Amino acid sequence: MSKAVATLHLLYGKIAAGKSTLAATLAAQPATLLVSEDHWTATLFPDELRTIDDYRRLSARLRAAMAPHLVSILRLGVSVVLDFPANTPTQRAWMRSLIDEAGVDHVLHVLDVPDAVCKVRLRQRNEAGAHAFQVSDAEFDQFTRFLVSPRPEEGFNLVVHSA
Repeated sequence: MSKAVATLHLLYGKIAAGKSTLAATLAAQPATLLVSEDHWTATLFPDELRTIDDYRRLSARLRAAMAPHLVSILRLGVSVVLDFPANTPTQRAWMRSLIDEAGVDHVLHVLDVPDAVCKVRLRQRNEAGAHAFQVSDAEFDQFTRFLVSPRPEEGFNLVVHSA
């Protein structure tokens, strides 16, 4: 009997575009594990994550710690939904290294959602208090400026989800 080939699911999109909602749906598939950056950073660094520079530093630390475990899980044939943003070439290069090291299939889910829709969702999310982080409109704009769309030369298998 041959071992199942795992898939690494990646997510590109703005804050409140629906990445975590899509991640939960994808993770409902058999033999699929959800790994959420927001959960890990909120648990490990609750008092340290205040600025974009903090995010960069702490996210890099988390990625370094998680990488060997993610590769091992994928090599076992368990698919992973990586609810970490695939929003910059640097983030995607790290994800590509996981794909290559584990030798697995992948899908980069691109959430194409207008800013206005994201901001409405963000305000609702903030009011509900159900998310690990509260983000203002100004912070949304600040983070959104750093997004760089996936390019064909990066070689990802894209699936676009439009709002």
